[in-house]
Amino acid sequence: MTSRYSRQELFAPIGKEGQKRLHSTHVLIIGAGALGSANAELLARAGIGKLTIADRDYVEWSNLQRQQLYCEADALERMPKAAAAARRLRAINSDVAIIPHIADVGAQELEQLIKGVDLIIDGTDNFEIRLMINDISQKHKIAWIYGGCVGSYGLSFTILPGSTPCLNCLLESMPLGGITCDTAGVIQPAIQMVAAHQSAEALKILTGDIDALNRKLVSFDVWKNQFRTINVSSLKKASCPSCGEEQTYPYLSYDNQTKAAVLCGRDTVQIRPGTIQTRNLDHLETTLTGQGFKTKRNPYLLSFRVESARLVVFKDGRVFVHGIKDISEAKILYHRYLS
Repeated sequence: MTSRYSRQELFAPIGKEGQKRLHSTHVLIIGAGALGSANAELLARAGIGKLTIADRDYVEWSNLQRQQLYCEADALERMPKAAAAARRLRAINSDVAIIPHIADVGAQELEQLIKGVDLIIDGTDNFEIRLMINDISQKHKIAWIYGGCVGSYGLSFTILPGSTPCLNCLLESMPLGGITCDTAGVIQPAIQMVAAHQSAEALKILTGDIDALNRKLVSFDVWKNQFRTINVSSLKKASCPSCGEEQTYPYLSYDNQTKAAVLCGRDTVQIRPGTIQTRNLDHLETTLTGQGFKTKRNPYLLSFRVESARLVVFKDGRVFVHGIKDISEAKILYHRYLS
């Protein structure tokens, strides 16, 4: 019988030896949304040995347009994405060990999930967890592949500890809000392009073909027919606390993590960012109203309604999520619309 990987083995840069290497690898995907599910299916079909998927959310109807592992039954049952993904992936390739984790991943969870992992793939939707992934990657010297998309635009960058700039090098500080898939939408072709770049880089790393890696940041807009690569090697900083000469891994510190608490006697969760900041309410209001949200404003705060909740944003970065008692649900809305 012809091997299920025969066409992949005929590809000279992989071959039979590369296929054997793939079968011995363990990949961790953080986030099982559009990018996470696309990467998970590509790698499962490629025949990696073990795939760990971590996600805190469940399947909703709005996910079905772009999150390829899920079906209508998953949305009706509100299946946790990690569990639904594992079920589908096992049906695709029973030879791959699929380990689902239904959890809100933070620094402590990452320390546990990282054990025995060869590569991390970013399938998240906010920069707080990405910067945690970045620090855990640098701490344990494990490569990770960043990816993001919104509208018709996407970008990807492969981060090799000790070699390339890290995400903290590229970002001077935590982004303070902007356009997201939930405000500007996203189309499936953009997601597939990002996932294609991420998974191709993953196959290169997992088969040991490091010289073939694209060490530039890739960005494109599939609607405007734009594509470019950016050489960011000069942005690697010796002073970077994540990957520089004196590494402190700041985003693994509790002080730099988002804090959330239920306010006593109220259906409200307060979320406080991990770093001291001054929120630009003018910019936030322009962004939200431009995407069709109705906002209310005074000199001290801005509020808007989304789904069944009302979010109130203060100048110091704090957010009240009214109408919700569950911290996990409140954090999902916070990252979805304000991260």
